[in-house]
Amino acid sequence: MAYTNINKSSDYFNTKLFTGTGSTLSITGVGFAPDLSWVKRRSSDRGHTICDNVRGDGYNLYPDLNFAQAFATSTFTSLDSDGFTLGADDRVNQSSGTHVSWNWKANGSGVSNTDGSITSTVSASTTSGFSVVTYTGTGSNATVGHGLGAEAKWVVVKRLDTTGGWINGHSALGFTKNLYFTTAGANTSSAIWNNTAPTSSVFSLGTDTDVNASGGTYVAYVFAEKKGFSKFGSYTGNGSTDGTFVYTGFKPAYVIHKRTDTAGYSWLIHDNKRPGYNSTNIISEADLDGAEQSNYHMDLLSNGFKHRITAGSTNASGGSYIYMAFAENPLVGTNGVPTTAR
Repeated sequence: MAYTNINKSSDYFNTKLFTGTGSTLSITGVGFAPDLSWVKRRSSDRGHTICDNVRGDGYNLYPDLNFAQAFATSTFTSLDSDGFTLGADDRVNQSSGTHVSWNWKANGSGVSNTDGSITSTVSASTTSGFSVVTYTGTGSNATVGHGLGAEAKWVVVKRLDTTGGWINGHSALGFTKNLYFTTAGANTSSAIWNNTAPTSSVFSLGTDTDVNASGGTYVAYVFAEKKGFSKFGSYTGNGSTDGTFVYTGFKPAYVIHKRTDTAGYSWLIHDNKRPGYNSTNIISEADLDGAEQSNYHMDLLSNGFKHRITAGSTNASGGSYIYMAFAENPLVGTNGVPTTAR
């Protein structure tokens, strides 16, 4: 696989930290017009909030909750040319509260895609391997176009019109299995992905109402792997403070990982801005509303990552984990410049 032509990873993914005001607040400095923004309050307990450019400004989803889509301009008012604007809701904009946002670029508000048996609306960046997809379910086994032109490695689906779980499919786990944004381990069910791995044009659906109820509306966030920019894989823990080294081929800006072989462990998010140096990197839990924590030490290296603790959620001896990582810098970009460790 050739390296992606992305020399500046922050043109497609970026973490932005900010302090809330409790009143209308425009966040700039993301570096691009985000098509997906995910905000979490850092300083105290409060849930996650996601807005994307296909569903539209003000339409919010909450990764730590199974709620239907909600419209509220008190959270996201708009996605802008260099960031986003927030209302006064303390979930995303607590006065004097610290917040983190993770932002991805796709390709605007979306176009019709007829590659699957279900017609979808797709905003896709074939450069970075990310798309936002909306569709209406049929209740029968189906396929949905994702627009990436490369095999999807990570697919996240959420029902919009009523309550429903956040369903994750991952190439390292295999698409006979799935994971929810909960502490549960991997689940086996043909009714989610129809036991079929995604192709370069579509992902497959079974008949489970969380992904494909007749008349149900859904959003999917779909990722293809781009060498030098994104990596979706698995690792086995070694139970040591000199943890398993996971090679990504780039200096990670963001890593989310989940234990899959047993229940009881959350989805942990690390990034290169909190605090920005090894090995005291801070985590948020994608499935929980708690404040960030500083006791899940990970080294973000020039070519991968290494855990520095033995917790069951990250590095248990013999434990099985999946991960998704996005680059701060490619190991070597098309400009031929190597990156260095922090």
